[in-house]
Amino acid sequence: MSKYNTLWKYIKKNGGQSFKLSFDEIKNIAGIAIDHSFLNYKKELLQYGYKVEKISLKDKTVLFQKIN
Repeated sequence: MSKYNTLWKYIKKNGGQSFKLSFDEIKNIAGIAIDHSFLNYKKELLQYGYKVEKISLKDKTVLFQKIN
């Protein structure tokens, strides 16, 4: 079980075609702060029908995209 499973399930249930979550929103949903290990875990999201499109360190957001 991944430490981001709660986040992946949230995205699958609540996500649109494309949407952004802030680092703070991710922390609230997942119960943990996003860190460098997120880059390794993001591939798990493919199983839920989404991918990480862009991570903005400047804006502190993550853009998610639904896989068609």
